[in-house]
This record gives sequence, C-alpha cells and structure tokens, in this order.
Amino acid sequence: MSWRLHSQLELGALPGAVPCARIHSRLVLWEWGQAGLADSVELVVSELMTNALRASEPGALGWPGLAGPDEQQVIGVRLASDGRQVLVEVWDGNPAPPVAGLLNPDGETGRGLLMVQRLSSRWGYYYLASQPDVSPPSDRAVKVVWALVVPRPWG
Repeated sequence: MSWRLHSQLELGALPGAVPCARIHSRLVLWEWGQAGLADSVELVVSELMTNALRASEPGALGWPGLAGPDEQQVIGVRLASDGRQVLVEVWDGNPAPPVAGLLNPDGETGRGLLMVQRLSSRWGYYYLASQPDVSPPSDRAVKVVWALVVPRPWG
C-alpha cells in the first residue's frame, strides 16, 4: 500500500499529550482534505494515546519503566494516508500488549479498545524488533498499536 501522506508527532508521556495528539490529528486531516474522517480518527488517536500514556507509567502492567528519574518517557502518533483511508499508529516503550479492559457498567474506563475496534476497519499491534523493515518511530519505542480508519458507507 502506498501511503503518500505522512505526519508524526512525539510527545512526553504527560497528560497534555492526549489533547495535543487529538488537535494535531484533526488539523492534519483538514490539511489533507480528509476532514470527513477527522471525528473517527481523533477518537481513535485519543483512545490509543490514552492507553500509551497509561502504559508509560512506572509499574504499568508490571513494567518498571525505562526512564530514569531525570528522563521523560516518550509516546507518539504517526498518521499516514493514501488519500482515502487513514492509518493511525501510536507507540510507547512498554512491551505489554494492548488488552481490552473489563467492562463495568458504572466504570469510566475499559472501553477504549472496543471503541477503536468499532471506529476502524482493522486494528492490531506489532513490536518493532519483529518488524525489521519498519523504521522505528522513536529510538525508545517498543510497541506500536495501529488502526485503519476508512470512510463509512453511511457517512
């Protein structure tokens, strides 16, 4: 597949990273003439970046974290498009695979990957070590979670 349009943003694993990535995604899609996909892409970016932020916390899923006391974890988002569909890739340094949360009707978390699944035609993840032909988005990235957002027939 030929992804003729590309954009990448790396951010510190801080709470402000999620809204920055959302705004970046919306503006990039507007620039690319794909504003019709902006709502879906923005939600996918938000959910995946939130997961990356949580995965970057020391002790997340049993992971001690890579950063020292004076070093900031890095997470990021890469967007690619062939002019019709948009590939969203989000990375972090935690090797733990993405896991759908347990749904609790009263809970406020656990729905992110279900939302990503609903908004995208396909999604998954890969480890950079197992993808030698993929250029690392960051020298500290380990895991990349991706989703492909395509136009819906009804909208």
